[in-house]
Amino acid sequence: MEIELGHNSFCEITSSGDGPHGGWSRRRADGRGVGVGVDGDGGGPGFLENLPYHHPMGPRRPITSNISPLLLLLLLLWPSACLAIRSFPESRASILSQFAEAPEYRNGDECPASSGKEPASSCDRSLVHIAMTLDSEYLRGSVAAVHSVLRHASCPEHVFFHFVAAEFDPVSPRVLTRLVRSTFPSLNFKVYIFREDTVINLISSSIRQALENPLNYARNYLGDILDPCVNRVIYLDSDVILVDDVRKLWTITLTGNRVIGAPEYCHANFTKYFTDDFWSDPILPGVFGAKTPCYFNTGVMVMDLVKWREGNYRRKIENWMELQRKRRIYELGSLPPFLVVFGGDVEPVDHRWNQHGLGGDNVKGSCRSLHPGPVSLLHWSGKGKPWVRLDERRPCPLDYLWEPYDLYKPNRDRLRHNPSSNHLPLVLSGSGSIGYSNYFV
Repeated sequence: MEIELGHNSFCEITSSGDGPHGGWSRRRADGRGVGVGVDGDGGGPGFLENLPYHHPMGPRRPITSNISPLLLLLLLLWPSACLAIRSFPESRASILSQFAEAPEYRNGDECPASSGKEPASSCDRSLVHIAMTLDSEYLRGSVAAVHSVLRHASCPEHVFFHFVAAEFDPVSPRVLTRLVRSTFPSLNFKVYIFREDTVINLISSSIRQALENPLNYARNYLGDILDPCVNRVIYLDSDVILVDDVRKLWTITLTGNRVIGAPEYCHANFTKYFTDDFWSDPILPGVFGAKTPCYFNTGVMVMDLVKWREGNYRRKIENWMELQRKRRIYELGSLPPFLVVFGGDVEPVDHRWNQHGLGGDNVKGSCRSLHPGPVSLLHWSGKGKPWVRLDERRPCPLDYLWEPYDLYKPNRDRLRHNPSSNHLPLVLSGSGSIGYSNYFV
C-alpha cells in the first residue's frame, strides 16, 4: 500500500440524501478541494483509504520510493493525516448498533417544494445550515440534538448538517459517518475531518480539561471548512436540544456589519472572563473602545460566513490565542477570544434560544434551574451532562427534558422495561413558567 502525506488541514466526507449518492472528498483549510472521492457501494460512502490525494502544487510521489525501511515502518505505525482508521470491525458493528433509528420526519405543506429523489446540495439556498462537532465522548448528545432539531422543524427535509470530527478520535470519522447515516437515513449532511495540529499549538491550559479539546476550537474555522457557497450557518454545541422550529432562529436579521447573533447577558460580570493581567494592561482593554461588551455563550450562534471570511475573523481570534500563550489573559478555553473580538458587536437574540448553564459550573456540575421566561433551546453547558447523570442514576430534574430525544438503545430499553423511571415533569414552576408537555408529544 502506498502512503501519501497531505498538508490539508481538513478533510470532508459527504453524505446527503438517501441511497448510494454520497461520496467522499477532501478539502483544504483555504476551502479549495484537493481530491475527489469515490461513490458509495450502495450502503453509503466509500472508505477514506480509497481516496486519491492530489496536492494543488502537482502530483506527489509516494513516500515509499525515497524513504528508509525503518522510517517507513514508523510512519505506518503512526496514524497518518486524514486516515484515522483505528476501529476494528467488531467494535464498529457494536457502535453502529447502539443507537436506534430515528423516526422519519417530513416537510409540512408550507415548505419549499422538494423532489425527494436527489440528495440536497449544500449550495441550495432554501436550506437551513447547522454546524456541530462530532466525537465519541459527546456522540450521544450530538445524536439527541439532531433528533430534537428534526422533531420540531417545520421543514426537516430542508435542514443540512455540517459535522466536524477529529481525525484521531477513538471512533474514526468513517464510523461516525455510518452511524449518522444509520440513525438518520434521510438526513442531509457532510462530515469534515478536523486536523488537531491546525490549532493544538494555540491552545492554553484551562480550568477544565474538557475545554482544552482541539475540537472545541473547530467553530473558529467554519468559514474555511464549509463550502464557499454556504453563506450562513447556525453553530450548535453537542449538549443542546431544541424544542422549537430552528427556522425561527435561522431567519433572524444580523443588522449592519454584525457577523454573529447570539443571546447576550449584559447583567453578567464581563470582567471575570479575563485575568487581572488583561485589565491592568494599558493597551489591551482598549480593544473594546466605546463599545459595551456583554457576555454571550458561543454554544449557540448564528454566523454570517460571508462577513466572517471577508473580515478574516479566524485570524483575529488566533491572534488572541497566540497572545494567551505568551501572557495569561483569560482562563476559559475557546470562549474569551470570541468575547474580545465580538464583545459589543453581537446581534442580540432572544434569550429563549439559549437557556444555558444547565450542566452547572465547570468544577462540580451541580443542578441548575431554568432562567425565567419561555424556552426554545436548552443547553447543558458546564461540567454536568444529562446522559452521564442519567446513566449514573443521579439526574437533575431538567435532565428528564433531554431524555425523550435520546436514541441510545440501552437507555431506551431501560425506559421501556421500567416506565416508572421516566418521570418527565409536565410543568416547571417559577416566574414566566410554561408547560413542557406539548413539546414532547
